[in-house]
Amino acid sequence: MALCCACTTNTTKAKKKEFRNDIVLKTTPVKNQENGTTCWAYAMLSTIETDRIMIGDSVNLSPLFVERCMLAERAKEQYLKGAKQNISTRGMCGTALRMMEQYGAIPLDSYFADDSFNHVAIYNKVDAITQNAIARRQGLNTLSADIDDMLNNQMGFLPKAVHMLGAEYTFIEFAHSVYKPGSYEGITSFTHHPYYDSFALEVADNVDREAFLNLPIDSLMARIDHSLRNNHAVCWEGDTSEKGFSFENGIAELDDAKHISQMYRQKDFEQYRTTDDHAMSIIGIAHDSKGKKYYIAKNSWGKDNPYGGLIYMSEDYVRMKTIAVWMIKE
Repeated sequence: MALCCACTTNTTKAKKKEFRNDIVLKTTPVKNQENGTTCWAYAMLSTIETDRIMIGDSVNLSPLFVERCMLAERAKEQYLKGAKQNISTRGMCGTALRMMEQYGAIPLDSYFADDSFNHVAIYNKVDAITQNAIARRQGLNTLSADIDDMLNNQMGFLPKAVHMLGAEYTFIEFAHSVYKPGSYEGITSFTHHPYYDSFALEVADNVDREAFLNLPIDSLMARIDHSLRNNHAVCWEGDTSEKGFSFENGIAELDDAKHISQMYRQKDFEQYRTTDDHAMSIIGIAHDSKGKKYYIAKNSWGKDNPYGGLIYMSEDYVRMKTIAVWMIKE
C-alpha cells in the first residue's frame, strides 16, 4: 500500500460493514500509486475519467505522464533557484488540471508503470542530476537533456503522439478532447476569508497558489450531492490522518462526532488537527443499516480492502475533514 504525503491509515481489524449504495457512478479500475506522492493526479484524472464515462465516452488517463512532467518542471525550478532541498512532487488536484493544460495528457495504455516501479528512487535520481547541474552551472538545456535521458531509461519513452479511433492527436489536443480548460471549479469552506469570494488556500500543497471559491460548509456539502446526483464525480482533498480513517477496513469515520460545525472545522484547521494529506475521487453516496449517510471514494492504494479499494467516508467525516473539492462548474 502506498501513502501520499502525510497519509496514514489505521490498520485495526473489523468486520466488513454492509452498505446500501444509493448512487455509484461508473469509473475506471482502481489504480495503485505505490510509493509515489502524486495522489492529486490520480484523484483528478479519475474524476475526469468518470465524468467522461458517464456521458458515454471511454477514457483511462496516465498518472505517470503527469508525474514525469512534474519532475522535469520541478528540476528546472530547482536549478534556477540554486536550491539545495529535495525535489518535491507536492500539489493539489487543481495542479493536475494545470499540468494537463500545459503539457497535455495521454492514455494509460500508452504510458504506465508496473507494480515494481520505485517512484522514490526516480525522485532521488532527479535530485542528484539537478544538484550536479547546479554545482557545475550546466544550464537548462543540459539539465533537461540529462533528466529526459534518465526518465526515458527509468520510466520508458513517451509515445510520439496519441492514436485513438483512427485519429492522431498531440498530447495537448488529446487533453482538450477529454477536459475543457476552466470547466472545473475548486471549492473550500473556511471562515478566515469572506464567503462567496475566492482566495488562495493556505496549505503547503497549493504550490500554484490556486484560488478557491469559499462557501459555507452546508453549501459545499449540497454542491457535492448535487454533482453526484447529476452524474459528475467530485475530486476530494482532505485529512486522512484521523484514527477513524482505515484503508484496510475501507471506512472513514470520526471517533468523536459530537462537535461538527463550521466553528469546529475552522478550529481544527487552525490548530493543525485537519491537515491536507490525501486526495481521492468521490463517486457515490451510500447508507448503512441504520440510515447513516456515507460518500463512496475511489482511492489510489490498490484494491486490497473489503470494497476493492473504495473508501466509505461518513457524511460527518467529509463535513469536518474536507480541505477542498473540485467539480464541474454549475
